Formats: sequence, structure tokens, C-alpha cells
Amino acid sequence: MGEIRLEAIYPDPVGAVWQALTDPVELGHWLMENDFAPVVGHVFSFKTNPAPGFDGVVRCKVLEIEPERRLSYSWVGGGQETTVTWSLAPHGNGTAVTLVHSGFSGARGFIVQQILGSGWKSKLLKRLGEQAAQIQAQPRNL
Repeated sequence: MGEIRLEAIYPDPVGAVWQALTDPVELGHWLMENDFAPVVGHVFSFKTNPAPGFDGVVRCKVLEIEPERRLSYSWVGGGQETTVTWSLAPHGNGTAVTLVHSGFSGARGFIVQQILGSGWKSKLLKRLGEQAAQIQAQPRNL
């Protein structure tokens, strides 16, 4: 079984990165439109533009939540049923993030893994960090 494993370090605190991963509005800004809720068992979808062999909908279910540490959900799209797991850890004043997208199988899985690997690199290495920075810069209501 194939997997995508990516790591990044952001200067923003764990709370800001966690919010970017678990708040459906913030998640929609950097990843895709969604109806996510950080509740184990919640069934949700990501929606994007359709492509050949893909209807534009990724069907998911929250498998694990450990606030500000770990988030895991199933990911069904492109003819593959896989799992996405995010792990967060403090790193100085910032956050170390590990993404593992696992469960790709067969020839189709290899192709889907290559396509998603490229997409995750741009999302994880650039857009998630930008979203966390925007969250961190927002004024706090006291």
C-alpha cells in the first residue's frame, strides 16, 4: 500500500494550525469547500471541480480527534478509499506538522497517489501555513 508523507514547520502556534485544520470555514479557505465538524464519526464531504474519472466530491468520515495533536479521517475519491492523518507537535514557538495520506493500492492507486501528492505539497507547504498565519494575526476578542 502506498502513502504520501509530508512534513512542514510553521512559525505559528499549534492552536492556529489546529484551527486551520478543523474549522470548516478556515479549512475551506486553504483546502476545499466542506461540511467538516471535529467530531468522531461525523460524515462530511470536500467539494472541488470535477475531473475525468472524479466527480469533484471527496467523501470522508472523522476517525480520530485528539485536540491540537492528531486528526484522522477517511478519504474516498478517485476510486480509492484512503486515510488522511494530521499530527501536530510544538516546535519552538511554532508547530511541526506531519501529513500521512495512506492506503493507496493498485495501478489506479499509484496514479491517484501521484496526483494527490502534488496537490498536498502545494496545500501543506504553502496554503496551510498561510492560513495559520492569517488566523494568528486576527485580533483576539477579550
